[in-house]
Amino acid sequence: MQEKLAGVNSIMEALRGKRKVHKIYVQEGRTGKKIDELLRFAQKKAVFVQYVEKQRLDEMYTVSNHQGIIAQVDSYEYSDVDEMLEKAAMAGEEPFLLILDGMEDPQNMGSIIRTAECAGVQGVIIPQHNSSEITAAVARASAGAVEHILVARETNLVNCIKRLKDKGLWVIGADMEGTSDYFNCKMPSPTVLVIGGEGRGIRRLVRENCDLLVKIPMMGSVQSLNASVAAALVMYEVLRQRRD
Repeated sequence: MQEKLAGVNSIMEALRGKRKVHKIYVQEGRTGKKIDELLRFAQKKAVFVQYVEKQRLDEMYTVSNHQGIIAQVDSYEYSDVDEMLEKAAMAGEEPFLLILDGMEDPQNMGSIIRTAECAGVQGVIIPQHNSSEITAAVARASAGAVEHILVARETNLVNCIKRLKDKGLWVIGADMEGTSDYFNCKMPSPTVLVIGGEGRGIRRLVRENCDLLVKIPMMGSVQSLNASVAAALVMYEVLRQRRD
């Protein structure tokens, strides 16, 4: 199956990644340094480019602003957890995986995947139900980072966590019920970090199967952070401790 990607960053990273890009539609008169670079790269990859009127692009992509460029690409191909562990082993790195438990907002999911890719996470695990999929909106919110990180869908996160623990990974949940502030806690490695969905946080059974629960201290009147901000704080604390 195929889908449409829009936006310069999303399409450039798709060209650089594993997905096949079949065709690119560009708005007539659209120029600029970034788009010129993209079109040169597309030419090297032998991707057909067609110039069309803005109205045609508006009709093709109604989700949000297409930035004057749309690509027809293969649908996102999911990975599996074993491939993530193999990727870490091949790179000589300790596994660092991320579980998103019920992240339903595409913008949050895309932002978290972008941060995860930057922080050296080898793979992101999402549930098959009650979660956003890797859609064009997620790809765009990730600034194309979805093209460079493995994402797996699991029917049962609790069973997945148990399998990872059997393989020697430590599961850390970021949760308001955590016993320690995340920056005062030694993060065990190899690491699986669990981030809960917007509003409800980590589900009870998933939380009960975590080895460790850490929290982000809240000093103001608002008692919660955006999920992508919370995820970024804890991911980079894991990275900081690894580098130290």
